[in-house]
Amino acid sequence: MAVCARLCGVGPSRGCRRRQQRRGPAETAAADSEPDTDPEEERIEAGGALCGAPGGRGAGPPPPPRCSLLELPPELLVEIFASLPGTDLPSLAQVCTKFRRILHTDTIWRRRCREEYGVCENLRKLDITGVSCRDVYAKLLHRYRHILGLWQPDIGPYGGLLNVVVDGLFIIGWMYLPPHDPHVDDPMRFKPLFRVHLMERKSATVECMYGHRGPHNGHIQIVKKDEFSTKCNQTDHHRMSGGRQEEFRTWLREEWGRTLEDIFHEHMQELILMKFIYTSQYDNCLTYRRIYLPPSHPDDLIRPGLFKGTYGSHGLEIVMLSFHGKCARGTKITGDPNIPAGQQTVEIDLMHRIQLPDVESLRNFNELSRIVLEVREQVRQEQQQQENGPEDGEGRGQQSPREPQRGPAQPSAELPAEKGGESRDGEAEAAAPPAPEQPAQSGQGQPFVLPVGVSSRNEDYPRTCRMCFYGTGLIAGHGFTSPERTPGVFILFDEDRFGFIWLELKSFSLYSRVQATFQNAEAPSPQAFEEMLKNIQSLTS
Repeated sequence: MAVCARLCGVGPSRGCRRRQQRRGPAETAAADSEPDTDPEEERIEAGGALCGAPGGRGAGPPPPPRCSLLELPPELLVEIFASLPGTDLPSLAQVCTKFRRILHTDTIWRRRCREEYGVCENLRKLDITGVSCRDVYAKLLHRYRHILGLWQPDIGPYGGLLNVVVDGLFIIGWMYLPPHDPHVDDPMRFKPLFRVHLMERKSATVECMYGHRGPHNGHIQIVKKDEFSTKCNQTDHHRMSGGRQEEFRTWLREEWGRTLEDIFHEHMQELILMKFIYTSQYDNCLTYRRIYLPPSHPDDLIRPGLFKGTYGSHGLEIVMLSFHGKCARGTKITGDPNIPAGQQTVEIDLMHRIQLPDVESLRNFNELSRIVLEVREQVRQEQQQQENGPEDGEGRGQQSPREPQRGPAQPSAELPAEKGGESRDGEAEAAAPPAPEQPAQSGQGQPFVLPVGVSSRNEDYPRTCRMCFYGTGLIAGHGFTSPERTPGVFILFDEDRFGFIWLELKSFSLYSRVQATFQNAEAPSPQAFEEMLKNIQSLTS
């Protein structure tokens, strides 16, 4: 009866059409003799609000007759229904035959496709194939809506970044790849792994796009919330006529932009061959887990997001920078056999800012090491004070984790050690007074140069920086054995670039922001983002 009240405009009263249709003649006559009990009409009678006179019902002209939704012209109903969410329309179709007939109007579903999924194609072209906009909405867009957004494939330690989007009348899964090493400022590369489209009225077609022989039969299964899997049903399409050797050389050109003969470092050749053997065995039969972009806050040092970073012989990898109160973290979205995807490669201690020496002194690696190690010792003492409790009085050991330290700048440094050819992760900074933080906001900077003996994959790094913080980097042996955090320096260059000096490895990583725009990638809450970070880290711990 509540549905009647909304749609007929009369409600549970003697004027309700549905109610009259179910009554016999005798019941209708009896009902007509009963007083009207509509609550809103009782309020009107009591106050005389709509009658224009203080005397109630008899003191003025009767209220105008109510207009039933059913009496509106079809073209107006089409406009009304087209403004409703598409998920509500099936329920509306069950109200009556008239509504059901109107909801077959393609104009309604064309608007829902455009407003909810951004389909900007001329959907009128569908008439040629006999597929309606309603079919596109129900059998393609709505059915596969749960796989839209950012995902991380389960490819062992290597991970990846998949972006599933609505592209015209297709849903396409694009694998995003870093630019070729060491060109960290170049744009991301991407290639399609699968697509879903509707060519017939029956159901959507899933096609695998892996390999070089065109689209072929595939399958998508939504495993559970925030997880789905893909399967190729024709893996022979992935094979090349020249066998594995041709497949490897083709993969190497796509992945690294070079041939094996161009890579003279033996260890690097081993890592590349290992990655090819490991990743090619999946044949695009993968499980994906949803990832979110980090939430931003006006007080963040820079805008969080995805960055490309240099990792020595492992090439370029994708890292997610996020802020968590007094610290910032870089989480690997793609990884390697030493530090797998999902692990925190660097952690920056925003409470301990480092004041770099002048350029000439900075060229001396020992001087930088001395500064960073002093900060590490200071951090250790403060942690010890916090563990000891209130007996330390109001020293800095008692400070709230989210309360920045104020006082003279204290430098210190630690060295990150690379085991088995890789190093990662850190925390950052030495304590600093409020004044030195101004360059980060004003765009001013100080001269910066790498110390002599520190290696860098990319010599084209910025020569000025805004500020530096103490940090730690995660390093481990092959197979993520004996992981440990070692000290380093986080260098903020500008809004889109930062670096990290791994002191123990005498190595420098440069990070550049991923400029691509991603839809359906916002976390529903900060708690959901934190939970996502824990989940992807636990998979490789």
